[in-house]
Amino acid sequence: MHGDVHVGCGQAAQGNGPVATPAPRPGPTSPRSKGALAAYRDATLFKVIYGWGLRRTETSRLDVADWGRNPAAPEFGRYGMLHVRYGKAVRGQPPRRRNVPSVMAWAVEAVADYAENIRPRFGCGNHPALWLTERGGRVRPAEINSRFTAYRDALGLPAELTPHSLRHSWVTHLTEDGVDRRFIQEAAGHRCDTSTAIYTHVSGDFMNTALRKALAPALGQPG
Repeated sequence: MHGDVHVGCGQAAQGNGPVATPAPRPGPTSPRSKGALAAYRDATLFKVIYGWGLRRTETSRLDVADWGRNPAAPEFGRYGMLHVRYGKAVRGQPPRRRNVPSVMAWAVEAVADYAENIRPRFGCGNHPALWLTERGGRVRPAEINSRFTAYRDALGLPAELTPHSLRHSWVTHLTEDGVDRRFIQEAAGHRCDTSTAIYTHVSGDFMNTALRKALAPALGQPG
């Protein structure tokens, strides 16, 4: 018995059937150009993890079609809402789905630029995945880990940092920005608020400001 054969975009497995004609690959295809495309993809992928508070598997399984409009945020166009189809599942249950509204304009600009200008240069227009490899497959969770580790170590950042740290930062920063806790809980896909609380690592300045606001009524001061 032969093992599974990975067939990339524009490739066909050997067999008795007709061989599909490879689709043209737009843009430069030199090793240096491919490396630049992969680096751009990686940078955008990590921005999306942070910008929408995603887990690794959720990020890996994103398709281009998972983006949609949000009537409450028309300024984001077709990137106003992200439909997460492979959220963390309860044991014995299918993956939990959720919609995550876009809240960071710079993140929307980053993913729109990648999806519309960079992704097509991988030459796999018919593949549904948002994140494509140089061979035309889908970027897997393990590859997200390895790429993050490579960049982290090259930059001399603490070894404790992982892709999941970006998700924690998203929860923390939304909390510090005063976003409603229930909104954060739903967008993060947490079943209870205690999970969201564990994710939160607010700064000392934020805690001091929150304390002053809490004490203001008792001290007869404006909030």
